Amino acid sequence: MTQRRHFIKFPLLAGLFSVLGLAATPALAQDVTLLNVSYDPTRELYVEFNAAFAKYWKEKTGQNVTIKQSHGGSGKQARSIIDGLDADVATLALAGDTDALVKNGGWLAADWQKKLPHNSSPYTSTIVLVTRQGNPKGIKDWDDLIKPGVSVITPNPKTSGGARWNYLAVWEFAKRKYGGDAKAKEFVQKLYANVPVLDTGARGSTITFAQRNQGDVLIAWENEAYLLEKEFGTKFDVVAPSISILAEPAVAVVDKNVDKKGTRKVAQAYLEYLYSEEGQDIAGKNFYRPAVSKKAIDKYAKQFPKLNLFTIDQAFGGWGKADKDHFADGGSFDQIYAKK
Repeated sequence: MTQRRHFIKFPLLAGLFSVLGLAATPALAQDVTLLNVSYDPTRELYVEFNAAFAKYWKEKTGQNVTIKQSHGGSGKQARSIIDGLDADVATLALAGDTDALVKNGGWLAADWQKKLPHNSSPYTSTIVLVTRQGNPKGIKDWDDLIKPGVSVITPNPKTSGGARWNYLAVWEFAKRKYGGDAKAKEFVQKLYANVPVLDTGARGSTITFAQRNQGDVLIAWENEAYLLEKEFGTKFDVVAPSISILAEPAVAVVDKNVDKKGTRKVAQAYLEYLYSEEGQDIAGKNFYRPAVSKKAIDKYAKQFPKLNLFTIDQAFGGWGKADKDHFADGGSFDQIYAKK
């Protein structure tokens, strides 16, 4: 009697062999679903990327993969994972929010940033200014945002990763121009005095500016700024400030969840595909700056202004120190906003 006839005669034994990994294909034949918990402005990027990855994975393994998305303010999204949202991967706005998953429940390993190239940042971005068509208030640089009568739209740094990048870009500009942290704090306080509403996330602020027609200028992710016309069908002007921050959104497998769900292999492949030529091209097409593919970097270079960019490490000593100094309870933002 052949082994094949044994499998037909004893289906339970065949199932046991499959569980033990002795059968070649059944484990990958089952469909799999991933949950990518991300921040607000990545919606369009991941709609396109998810379809590309699903096609790639099906061709490579024969397995159907469905990727579900959750979007919101980056800090709020990190809190949702900590509170039990079953994320397979976290693609948050900044490394500080991903570090919170380490510190609050050990959802992933402390060395998560070393597990993928480019410090686990497959694409980068920066912070720019968006005005109404024709720039009626003559906005040219950060200085113009503290002028009387200029209404500024930016989200809440307590819940939004993009808002933290915004805040730090403004702080460093003022520190360099006016000399020291005390002067920077005064400047940022004046700016927030011109902010009529704080949305919880970057996309909420974009809607406030573009659809609800509030504000004269929006402080925005670069990719969000260039998607405005496509998304909302209204004309805007993008203003590149004299200096801005190199924003490095981070991606990571949520170890505790993938090990529980048995999805580690496909979750890891999903993030690795962001570094592929197709993944990098999709990033550039959606106005993120490709991080590792020279082909994609060269292809999309013309769509990005050349900016004087500084890093979080250079200006603020990394996210740990920046969080403590500026965004923790009692930090500079709380002090500033209490006086608004």
